[in-house]
Amino acid sequence: MEGAVSGSASELAHRLASNAEAVCRHYLSAGRREGAYWRVGDVRNTPGRSMFVRLKETARGPAGKWLDAATGEHGDLLDVIRECRGLSDFKDVAEEARAFLSLPRAAPESQEPRPSSRRPDAPTGSSEAARRLFAMSQPIERTLVEAYLRRRGITALHATGSLRFHPRCYYRPDEHSPTETWPAMIAAVTDLSGHITGAHRTWLDPGGFSEATLGKAPIDTPRRAMGDLLGHAVRFGVAGEAIAAGEGIETMLSLRCVLPAMPMIAALSAAHLFAILFPDTLRRLYIALDNDPAGYGAMATLVDRAQSVGIEALVLSPRLGDFNEDLRLLGVDALRAAIRGQIAAQDVARFMGLAA
Repeated sequence: MEGAVSGSASELAHRLASNAEAVCRHYLSAGRREGAYWRVGDVRNTPGRSMFVRLKETARGPAGKWLDAATGEHGDLLDVIRECRGLSDFKDVAEEARAFLSLPRAAPESQEPRPSSRRPDAPTGSSEAARRLFAMSQPIERTLVEAYLRRRGITALHATGSLRFHPRCYYRPDEHSPTETWPAMIAAVTDLSGHITGAHRTWLDPGGFSEATLGKAPIDTPRRAMGDLLGHAVRFGVAGEAIAAGEGIETMLSLRCVLPAMPMIAALSAAHLFAILFPDTLRRLYIALDNDPAGYGAMATLVDRAQSVGIEALVLSPRLGDFNEDLRLLGVDALRAAIRGQIAAQDVARFMGLAA
């Protein structure tokens, strides 16, 4: 009798739920118990705290049920096994569950199809895929992302909620190559209302920082964007009457080391920089120049666009290639002195925290 029923989805789910904590410790080892729940980043065992697995029956429901508060995904412990082991056929999920529970193999007729609670896959490269990627990532504190930024001289990491860390982000060199996984910095690209429209990935070297790669993964294209980017940006701080805009995330975070109170946006490329949308509150736009032909072209177009709608446009120019080079090679004091001479006098105390 036990061999016959042990193959059914409902019986396996019930048995797993009776051993919920053991299942979580085995398949969701990146998490930990907190009261009556097991907390982890997601159903694929990413470190974090957004997914809750109920370890015992409560007034809110039975043991073994889980919910990812970041993505809305939910299910039972069979779904956990399926996702953690990368299985697609219920027969294989059931075999894995029976092996964990030390149950005998089921007869073929006892294997029944089981509907999945997983949401349909989002189209590759879409805004929805970008939102899911950001949701399944974790805050950057005490991660490789924080170490990467600090090694590039960036210490002003306040209001960086638009950045997250993914320990195993997919990377595929081209359509003919196998998919790899690398740790990555994930940046949310948002519109003026704060809605995520895209994501930017910077794959990082898990072996640490080197001057050759500046901490990026040793792959052909360590930076890629996805989703709807035109007009949108990665944002640091809340836009007001004055903001600074530039291309790269590291460029703008370097500027924040000397302009800690100024809201900033990173458009991710020269082509996207000149197309950024202006907040209704904007009166003065600082443009962080990248010292190359594309940077000069984007700057000229953006100055014209801003001035045509009555926004004052001021250009901030690095001494070297960009402001992260200035920060790393010249130092924060030299960068602060250079920027102080380039911003409006009334903005020195407001955004630099210095007397004008």
